[in-house]
Formats: sequence, structure tokens, C-alpha cells
Amino acid sequence: MQRAHRRAHRHLLLRRGVIAVAAGLAVLLVLSVVAYVKLNGNITQVDVSKLLGQRPKSNATADKLTNLKPVNILVMGSDTRDLGTSAFGTTQQVSGARSDTTLIVHLSGDRRSAVVVSVPRDSMTRAPRNCKDPNSKVADGPLRQWNANYSLGGPACVIRTVEGTTGIRIDHFMVVNFLGFQSMVDALGSVEVCVPKAIHDPESGLRLPAGRSMVSGKVALSFVRARKNIGTDGSDLGRIDRQQAFLSAMVQKATSSSLLLRPDKLFRFLDAATSSLTTDPALGNLNALREVAQSVAGLKSSQIRFVTVPTEPYPPDHNRVQWTSAADPLWTSIVKDAPLPGTKRPPGPKPTPTTTQTTPPPVLTVTPDLITVHVSNDSGVPGIARQAGDDLRLQGFKINGISNDSSGKLGVTIAYSAANREQANTVAAAFPGATLVQDDTAGSVIRVIMGTGSPNVVEVPNRLGSTPLPTHKLTASAPATPSPSVTIAARSADSNICSAK
Repeated sequence: MQRAHRRAHRHLLLRRGVIAVAAGLAVLLVLSVVAYVKLNGNITQVDVSKLLGQRPKSNATADKLTNLKPVNILVMGSDTRDLGTSAFGTTQQVSGARSDTTLIVHLSGDRRSAVVVSVPRDSMTRAPRNCKDPNSKVADGPLRQWNANYSLGGPACVIRTVEGTTGIRIDHFMVVNFLGFQSMVDALGSVEVCVPKAIHDPESGLRLPAGRSMVSGKVALSFVRARKNIGTDGSDLGRIDRQQAFLSAMVQKATSSSLLLRPDKLFRFLDAATSSLTTDPALGNLNALREVAQSVAGLKSSQIRFVTVPTEPYPPDHNRVQWTSAADPLWTSIVKDAPLPGTKRPPGPKPTPTTTQTTPPPVLTVTPDLITVHVSNDSGVPGIARQAGDDLRLQGFKINGISNDSSGKLGVTIAYSAANREQANTVAAAFPGATLVQDDTAGSVIRVIMGTGSPNVVEVPNRLGSTPLPTHKLTASAPATPSPSVTIAARSADSNICSAK
């Protein structure tokens, strides 16, 4: 009798435990759904695609290891006062909106590096004459101060100006306002800053002692926006240095704190970030933002580098700046997904030894005399495509053209239509390490694009003829003529907050 009573009691406790766990899971599920709906509903989406006009080609290829393409995100800080609060001023005091801060964020295809480029808002560059007209080009547009573009045409005008002046294709954009920035800092708790001398700026109300200080959102906003009565440089360049140091400190705080392990802290941060966020439709939901965040989850703070566009005083007005020629290698490195000028790409993971047999090369079923090839030169080395064409012709390939390209690809890319994969395999055998890309616009021709680092042609197993290939001194490993050495000063996100770049 007593054993039966104990068994019944245990069964009752077990049932109660199961019910409690089920109820807890149900509550957790409901809260998760509510949180997702709330955060997703916070994001404002704006489609500007019809206002962008002619754009740079997107020729980025997926990295062989990550299968991800490089991503370029334009981040703009809006100084709008239309925020539902007068804490930052009113629309009567400051009407409209300007891009208070502009950042070009480049995530490499291998996700081993990220570059954040600050564009001084005092920059004088070409810009669309009419931001509302997608046919208005940057190349023949007027010289205009950078931060005026946002007020004239919003994100679309800034995107067009970036693409027209740099050749970088912007994949996504984000706009964050004052309130959002302040709220994100508050959600982190506080962020450490460092100044060499005490600051007392009556205009912004910013007061900080010399050395290190922990600042909340309101003080942080004043710190990154102040231009007067702080430091020796009252221009936007001095302000950018402080912004980059502060962003580095934010990265360090977010990665070293328990933000990701505390659901309450994480929700506060995401709620603050999304409540003030405006993006393009492709990025305007939590799933898209989560995918981008997860793709860089393994990125170390030392692999995030902050740089400023190289500038010099603008001759007609020394209160403004213009970009120097050193900016061109910076833009090229982003377009080609290459390391910053003067730096090397961070080392990737070491290959693990394996005893499995490597995949054998495909069996070549089409002989060269049945294949028509067009060779394009994107290496910067004059004559390299013609040299490759001669070597292919010597083996029986039909060459229907030689041209120059500006795709920004590295190594050899072989483009082919779906019906010509076997022909592409034969061409690829002539270029060790080539990347094959299906492109149905190629038609019946196999297109070879030779970028920097392309190998010379080798013999294919099913070649025609027996004349040996000539030995060449000309390679696509480097430009034929030396170019000026350019190094872009950068600050890594793991830098000491009290140190300069």
C-alpha cells in the first residue's frame, strides 16, 4: 500500500514537472515571438533602387572557402531633429537632415577582415547635379560639400555620390539618428573614452577630465559630435579620429562584455539599434541582419580596421578638404576585395592534414579545336592577354578576340554558358587554379578574364600539335611598371583607446 502511494506521488510530481517545463517553454516561445515581432517592426525600410541610375558593375565572386561574397554597406548618421523629443534640438532650430557621419563598411569575402572608411563631411567632391533625377551623373556634376548630398536627396544621393566617385558598388545602406546612437551606448551600460587634456565645451556641454572616463549615451553623443573647444584640430578630421576611437571602444565593450549571454541586455541593445534604423529592403529585417552578423562572428577586433579618406586642404576654402590621389588605391582595394594598401591580408586557418584522396581533375571531353575563346586583360600588365591568346592558339584553340576589362577580379576567371561546361573544363586546364563561373550571356564563347596573379598558360592534355609553349618573362603577378607605394593609415578595433592611430 505504501509503495503504491509513493509511486502515485512520484507520478504526480513527474506530471507537475512536465507541465511546468511545458509551460515554461510555451512562455519562452511566446516571449521570443513577441520580441522578434517588436524588433522586426522597429526597422524602417526605404527602397531607393529606382533613384540610383547607372551603377558600377557588381563582379564580386564568392570566396572559395566561405562561399560568401564581399559586402559593402554605407552607414550614415543623420542629424535630423525630427525625433519626437526636443533633447537634441527642434526642427525649428535645425530643419531637414544631413549625413552627420558617413562610413563605408567593407566585409571581405573570406570574412577575415573588415574595413570601415570615414568620409569627412567637409569633403568637396563631384556629385549629381539633380539628386531626384537618376540620369544625372556624378562625372559631370558640380563640386559639392559631402554632407549636403543627404539633405538634397537622402540615402540615394549619397549612394550615387559614393559609387560615382569611388567605383565601389554599395550593396546595402543604414541610417542611424542621434537618438539611436545614444540609446545603443546606454544599452551597453557605458563606454570608456580617453582624452589627453580636460575638455570643457560650453557649446555642447561636454565636460571630461584628462585621461580615461566612462561615458553614457548622452555624453558619448557630445563626445563624437563636438568640433570646437576640443583638441587642436577643430575640423571634421579631428572629430573623425575621436569617432573611430569611440567605435573601437564600443567594439571592445560589446565583445568583452556579457552582452550575448544576457538576453535582457541583448534585447535592450537590439531594441535601441533597430528603433532608429532605416535600411534598404534587402537588409531591413532581423533575419538579414542576423545573417550578416553571423558571417562575421569569428572576426577578431584586431581584424577590424578604421581608416579615413586621405585628404588635403581645398584651395578655394581651407575650411573644406579634397581627396588626394592616395584615395584611389584605397578605393581599388575595396573594389577588388584586396588588403588595404601597404598591408597584408590576415592569415587564414591552417589546413588540416587529411588522408582522403583529392578530387581528380575532370576528364576533358572536348578538344581545343572545337572551342572558341575570348581573352580579357584585367591585370594591369599590358600584353598579358595577347600572350595567353597566342599560347592557346598554339594548342588548337580558336581565339575570337582580345580586350581589356575592369571587373576587379583576381586570378583567372572562366565564364561559360550552361551548355558549354565541358568546353570550359578544357580551357580551365590551361590555367591552373582558375575559377569557373556559369554566365549564360557568354553564349557559345568561353570568356577568360585574367586578373592580377593570373598564371601563364600551360599545356592541356588533349592539345593539338606538338610545338612547345614558349618561355615567358611577362607575368600578371605584378604591374609591368612600378607604381608609387601607398600606405593607408589605419586604426584597428583592438587599439588602446588612449593611443593615436
